[in-house]
Amino acid sequence: MSPTALPAAGPEHGHVTFLGAGPGDPGLLTLRAVEALSSADVLIAEHEVLDVIRTHARQGVSVVQTDADPSSVSPPGTGTPQLTVVDGTSTTAAFPGAARDAAHLVMEAARGGRRVVRAVSGDPGLDTYAAEEMLACAAAGVPFEVVPGVAAAVGVPAYAGVPLRDAEGADVRFVDARTASDRCWTEVGASDGTVVVSTTLDAVAAAAGELVSAGRKPDTPLSVTIAGTTTRQRTWTATLGTIAQTLKQAKVLPSPEGGRPVIAVVGERSTAARRDQLSWFESKPLFGWKVLVPRTKEQAASLSDQLRSYGAVPHEVPTIAVEPPRTPQQMERAVKGLVTGRYEWIAFTSVNAVKAVREKFEEYGLDARAFAGIKVAAVGEQTARALVAFGVKPDLVPSGEQSAAGLLEDWPPYDPVFDPIDRVFLPRADIATETLVAGLIELGWEVDDVTAYRTVRASPPPAETREAIKGGGFDAVLFTSSSTVRNLVGIAGKPHNVTVIACIGPATAKTAEEHGLRVDVMAPEPSVHKLAEALADFGMKRRAAAVENGDPVTRPSERRPGARRRRSTT
Repeated sequence: MSPTALPAAGPEHGHVTFLGAGPGDPGLLTLRAVEALSSADVLIAEHEVLDVIRTHARQGVSVVQTDADPSSVSPPGTGTPQLTVVDGTSTTAAFPGAARDAAHLVMEAARGGRRVVRAVSGDPGLDTYAAEEMLACAAAGVPFEVVPGVAAAVGVPAYAGVPLRDAEGADVRFVDARTASDRCWTEVGASDGTVVVSTTLDAVAAAAGELVSAGRKPDTPLSVTIAGTTTRQRTWTATLGTIAQTLKQAKVLPSPEGGRPVIAVVGERSTAARRDQLSWFESKPLFGWKVLVPRTKEQAASLSDQLRSYGAVPHEVPTIAVEPPRTPQQMERAVKGLVTGRYEWIAFTSVNAVKAVREKFEEYGLDARAFAGIKVAAVGEQTARALVAFGVKPDLVPSGEQSAAGLLEDWPPYDPVFDPIDRVFLPRADIATETLVAGLIELGWEVDDVTAYRTVRASPPPAETREAIKGGGFDAVLFTSSSTVRNLVGIAGKPHNVTVIACIGPATAKTAEEHGLRVDVMAPEPSVHKLAEALADFGMKRRAAAVENGDPVTRPSERRPGARRRRSTT
């Protein structure tokens, strides 16, 4: 535990943690912040901040939202706070009267010995209202602590590829344009150092005008970043004199989103040439790509994490649901046979098979020790990892192709001298192919081919998702099996022809083409992680080609309707 952690909250006043949630990227939360969130009884924050912190809160924590309208950009405490509980029940209750301003809200929530986390964007020390709330706690005798966060004025330029200082050194000034006085503008205008301005999109030009009026040259470089540190981040480079025209030409303004906060950096370190070299975040191969992952949520988790590392925004849409077999007796007999020594081998062809056997083990009070003396085979790295998590290290994983065919290439033939038992337990899906069974029989083994689980088509996704699929709202879709192609098209419709289609192997690609889809990317080997790598490589080459041709870097979904590519008919 952190040495700054305070003792248990008092029975009357509770305890408040003023916590900096950073500029938007959940990965920028500090270890101390995660620790405080895990023990909180109540979270108090604006909607966007809640999205960053709530995954680290325990189940059942109360959540007080200080902006009643999620799209609101008003200061904290001006909306009617809503109390909700993070347990899926969505119970709500409004705090009455005086408790509606944030300071009273914090103290009200702390009553009865509760631990309260008051989370703010960026860092509490730079928040307009946090100090006022701390003073209110101090006056009321409510103990509190402060957990600093990454300030937007520092974190956003770092993600935009705009260092605020370098070996040459520079004076760095921070200005909040919304509260800056004439004296403040005069001082920073007279300086030749770097100026970091916190403002809104539609007020950038006015802030630039203030700096020019105060003495800065109109040709001073300027960068403007919106939605910094998130995959929605976008940065424009211009000068103080041209920023208004740049935003207009980019069709950014006028816009209903003009009130969104931005960070502008003024000075030589924000030149376009320097940013082209240092823009590590926005130059990720799939930056901002909305990628459809049509798998079950459990299967999609690690794949989605990998896609995020490439800058993508994964959107998981289950296309199949996994259900127990209609008649469980066969599975029950097979699991009992494992314990009684009926099998020489057990072969797992999927994570779902591992899960099905594990659930039966737990039902009977068994654990991984029941595999003692049995050889274990696994197809694919994901399946092998699921076994290791269960406490079982596979004896055989294909050395080549990660498939049933690859497993058969390495599977030893039955030898009555060395193999005391000639039987293999094969827990599988109800729709599995017979390739593995036939191959094992050919090698001399007896096979108990057992339906461990059934796969059924999932319910259709929400209408908004279906429209995005058919209308070109997704930049790419990853197909990890032929069934994901058939099921996605069946429940949601065919992806638009501007969407990049990525397939895990030839069989999946053939199914996609049979459904009228053009396959753009194919994994070099049948692995979901290799598939994600192949898509990232495709995105990187696409980006490099645009840069080389002097074209703007766009996502596939940003193609103009007239620029559609024709489908391959072969």
